[in-house]
Amino acid sequence: MMSSANPIERSFELAAARCDDLTPLVYRRLFEAHPEAAAMFRTEGSALIKGSMLALTIEAILDFASERRGNFRMIECEVASHDAYGTSRDLFVAFFTVIAGTLHEILGAEWTFEIDAAWQKLLRDIEHIVMRDGG
Repeated sequence: MMSSANPIERSFELAAARCDDLTPLVYRRLFEAHPEAAAMFRTEGSALIKGSMLALTIEAILDFASERRGNFRMIECEVASHDAYGTSRDLFVAFFTVIAGTLHEILGAEWTFEIDAAWQKLLRDIEHIVMRDGG
């Protein structure tokens, strides 16, 4: 497998080699850090919704971190829809931080300074986009 030169992509590649499904790990971490988020998911069909939401978020992250062909715009669109759901902007941003933290946990020693710096920049950039309009 060819490893990506993009540190964000590489972090997902490395995690995928170690973990078949990030979904339970991401949501466990989210609900531990933000218990109020658990109440936002209905019990029936919740696993499918969580998996779909995470997959769309990862697509947006990968696009945002590379060529920005358009999937990253989902972040801006989802801010508005999550506002309508009553999700705070802080919690919206925290989801991205939780994803980074989950990858860091999975990668362990393979979480390099380069990967960390790329994620820190990405998280700052996402926070800027999310908070600039009404946050």
